[in-house]
Parts: sequence; structure tokens; C-alpha cells
Amino acid sequence: MTTCVSSSGSVRVLTPHDEFSHTGQSSSHNEDNTEEPVSKTVLYMSVSLDGFAAGPNESKDHGLGDGGLRLHEWMNHPHGPTGTNKTVWDAFMSTGAVVGGRRLYDMTGGWGNDHHDGVPLFWVVRDPSTYMDHAAPNVMFLDDITEAMTRAKAAAGDRDVLVHGVGVTRLALAAGVLDELCISVVPVLFGSGQPLFDGLGHHHTELERLRTVEGEDGIIHLHYRVKGALSLSPSTTRGPEQ
Repeated sequence: MTTCVSSSGSVRVLTPHDEFSHTGQSSSHNEDNTEEPVSKTVLYMSVSLDGFAAGPNESKDHGLGDGGLRLHEWMNHPHGPTGTNKTVWDAFMSTGAVVGGRRLYDMTGGWGNDHHDGVPLFWVVRDPSTYMDHAAPNVMFLDDITEAMTRAKAAAGDRDVLVHGVGVTRLALAAGVLDELCISVVPVLFGSGQPLFDGLGHHHTELERLRTVEGEDGIIHLHYRVKGALSLSPSTTRGPEQ
């Protein structure tokens, strides 16, 4: 069972059903062998070469920690990213829904309820009722990652779902609901900070490499399909603290 808060402010109990491209889409074939769009859940994150998604000393007013903005320089040029970096950026920004966790919400203020183009935002938190005042027509708070991913895919239609944040990544891998990883590796060593793949336990998750491309400014973009998910207890799929 899943608890969520809708834009009306009501708390409801739900039952679960219920190549880099510019389009953010993938496709499959139906019985007639014609292509049909299929939405995927895709983690897009920038990390240092030693695997950190933020620098040390993160806080609400210092969201990426000490030196953390270095990880986003490739996408924050005055005229925007160029070349291969722009291709990755366009895929990132063409997604049709976003899934994040509580820590990311608190750090970003939920992007003012609009990450890009007004697409629906799904936040996975421990207690959705505490976020009742923050719900909006395109914003939903849920306590279950599987339900969040299912609803995000439905909302995204034929576009992919952007997954973002450290805590929600762990939950999605544990629940087996993360389809792909798009990791942009920045040529810098942090030494300390917030590791992206933290708290995964002792299980292995097998990945299939889809492509590796070299971007501008020394960035390497890695794209993997998740072949196997972690086998953790069901409780780890609910309400991240990150």
C-alpha cells in the first residue's frame, strides 16, 4: 500500500498498479512489429571522477557542498552546453516527468514546482502528509518508490522519466525500478563529499554499457542499462532521507 498527497491536499492510500537522444524516448515493437514509444526511468547525474555527486558540507543553503558547482559547469555555460554535452543536456531536458527524494526537495525547494516545461514532479518522502501544503496540480508526494515510478511513467507518456538524487537512486535500485543510468563524469577529484552510489549494501547490480561518449571540457558521458537490481528488504523502498 502507498500513501500520497495530491494537489487537493488530501492524503490517500493507494494500491500499486494503480542512445542519448534529443527526444528522451525509446520504443518497442508490438505484435504487428511496429514501434511503440516506451517510457524509461533514467538517472541523470554529474559526478566527480572519484564518484561524488556533491562536495563536503552540504546544507540547505549550500546544496552542492564545497566546490560542488564544479560538477555542473559543463551545463552552465553562458550560452548553454555545446556539441555532445548539448546532446546529453537536450535528452535530460526532454524528459516527461521527474522523480526525486526528500533531501533533494529540501535542497532545491522543489525547483519552485517546475524543473522544466511544467512536467509532473513526484517526490518520495517518508511522510507525505507533512508536505500537504506543498502539493500542486503537477506535484505529488508519495512514500513508495515503485508507485512514484509507475505514476511518473504514466504521466511521461512516450517520454522518459528523469530520476535525480542520491537517496532516490538507492531506493530505485533496491526496488528494481531504475531502467538506465546516464552518468556525466567531470575531470575533478573531490576526495570527500556525497557519494552517488552510497548505501547499496553488499549486493551487486549488473549493468550493460549502451554507450560511452566524450563531451566537451573533458566530460565523459556513460550510459548504462540496469540488468539486475539489488535484493534488499521492502522497507528500503519507502521514504528516503536523502
